[in-house]
Amino acid sequence: MKRKPNPAAPRPNRPTRAARRWAARRRTMTNHLLRGASYGAGTGAVGLIFWWIEQRW
Repeated sequence: MKRKPNPAAPRPNRPTRAARRWAARRRTMTNHLLRGASYGAGTGAVGLIFWWIEQRW
């Protein structure tokens, strides 16, 4: 008696594929936003320190 081959794995449908693509894009945008916010905060802090030093002398 021959064994039946295993059925093929179900392929992800379009909504799942689109959701994964959107989630990956969202993760990238979030990382860029976080990096930009930290650079901005650091630049602002350095600017405030130099402004404070100039006001003191």
